[in-house]
Amino acid sequence: MKNENLLKELSKLGFPLFKREEELDANSVLAQIAKGGDFRLWEGFPVVLANSAEKGLFNYENALRQLKQPFDKLKLNALLAMSLALYEVLELKFSWAKRLLNLLTPRANKDFGNFREKLKRDVMFTVAGREMSVQRLKTTFRNYFRQSQSSLNELLSVKEELGVEYALSQVFSPKQKELFLKKLKSEKLTKTEKEYFSRSVKKKALALANPELHRLARKLLEA
Repeated sequence: MKNENLLKELSKLGFPLFKREEELDANSVLAQIAKGGDFRLWEGFPVVLANSAEKGLFNYENALRQLKQPFDKLKLNALLAMSLALYEVLELKFSWAKRLLNLLTPRANKDFGNFREKLKRDVMFTVAGREMSVQRLKTTFRNYFRQSQSSLNELLSVKEELGVEYALSQVFSPKQKELFLKKLKSEKLTKTEKEYFSRSVKKKALALANPELHRLARKLLEA
């Protein structure tokens, strides 16, 4: 993949440097970031990995197969370990993170522990022999990743295993779910959307917020 195409595809994975276009190959993008050694892209690697994995586009074995040289594979493993350590320090819970850590090489697993401690203490560390800035890494992640995530998860601080997306789909129609999320994110609603929200979505939300109804539902499930 040429560098120009790599940068274009980065925007589709949460690191927007160019407009969206062309078909996405997340594994190739991540492999080429590791291989290329561009510090700006290395700092954005955790963003791209998180968005890729959340969308079901990342596969460790496939990404590794994109690289032929052992040192390039080492760099990819190191960047993956760095990313996983960053997520843990920032207390982000991803269902795929533990599985991915178990797939990494023993060296990368050791790196993970080292990176995690350095990130906690805001101490500079090296990735594949190159020094990384903890503050720049954290700032880049916060600037790009958080703005691309559903405000639902941020506002309610829910864990993925709660299946919020699935639960919403059981209660709301697609349009109602859309308005529910727009309201949570404080996005502007049209006059028609406001009327529909008040007439339908708000009533369901009020019912869901009723503590007695919640208690009865829990009791029913435990019976």
